[in-house]
Amino acid sequence: MKSSTKKIFAIDFFSSIGGVSCGFKQAGINILGGIDIDINCKKTYEENINAPFLNADVSNLKKEELKKIFGIEQNQDDLIFVGCSPCQYYSNIKTDKTKSCKTRLLLEDFQEFVEYYKPGYIFLENVPGLDKNPDSPLGIFKSYLKLNDYFFDEGVLNAKYYGVPQNRRRYVLLASRVKKIELPKPDKLNIRSVRDAIGDTQVFYKINAGFQDKTTFLHSSAKLKDINLARIKNTPLNGGDRRSWKNDERLQLDCYRNHEGHYDVYGRMFWDKPSPAITTRFISYSNGRYGHPEQDRAISLREGATLQSFPLNYKFFSDSQGVIARMIGNAVPPELAKRIGESIVN
Repeated sequence: MKSSTKKIFAIDFFSSIGGVSCGFKQAGINILGGIDIDINCKKTYEENINAPFLNADVSNLKKEELKKIFGIEQNQDDLIFVGCSPCQYYSNIKTDKTKSCKTRLLLEDFQEFVEYYKPGYIFLENVPGLDKNPDSPLGIFKSYLKLNDYFFDEGVLNAKYYGVPQNRRRYVLLASRVKKIELPKPDKLNIRSVRDAIGDTQVFYKINAGFQDKTTFLHSSAKLKDINLARIKNTPLNGGDRRSWKNDERLQLDCYRNHEGHYDVYGRMFWDKPSPAITTRFISYSNGRYGHPEQDRAISLREGATLQSFPLNYKFFSDSQGVIARMIGNAVPPELAKRIGESIVN
């Protein structure tokens, strides 16, 4: 599709390391900057996006500050506010609601900025449970959009239908007071697989569990305890799971001795299917189907980032594998964001 020649600008609230900013840049949108409470994300964001990162808690940030920092105005038609706030509180996945309670009101905080600036466009991405939970502030947010003449489209999208080699379902809302707008249509014919993403052995060379890549490529894999190394060695290649050793007294876990189900745990990925959702713990073999399809290890940091659709030259900065994995897992897949961005500018 032919892109619009008019410049569109974006501020990425809850930006993390820049998944949306990366995808929007690829779509031709000008990124003014990102805002996030996590200082660990600052260097990764700024080095890759080439835009300022404001380390701030949105709930305590004064609205007028954005004018000074990013040079924006109220009622700016060519401005997008991105609000992909962490909302584990509304997730359908079982989470500790006391620990995630602080994420409950972030959409309300974001709405205050929307009401103050009335940007031309708004993009939200969040957990699927946000649109079903009766305690969610989403209903109030949508009522505001209707009362202020915003067109909007919403739905639960699976990233695998938008060029991301990953089975990742997320609630998405796209709004505009400038023009009628729609979410991009799913492409169910061209689904990318794990093999498509990380199967090139010239790029993703063979490594062992515990390998530490000292280059910026970060093809590093977490160490495995001896018992877990034995488990993955006894797990069939290309999609095998723990059922292959359920009768082995040495390898079977006590919590699964009389339990059926949860077979993704300690499982290997399938080469010719999209990966499971890349979470913040994807480098841990014991936290899901994060075993490499054929090597005896969990997927590496770079493999996880690639399954999230980050470019191969995207650099991640931290001395901790766990911190980098968390930043990658929390990000919006850039390819999904790119397709959202294209629906705005075209």
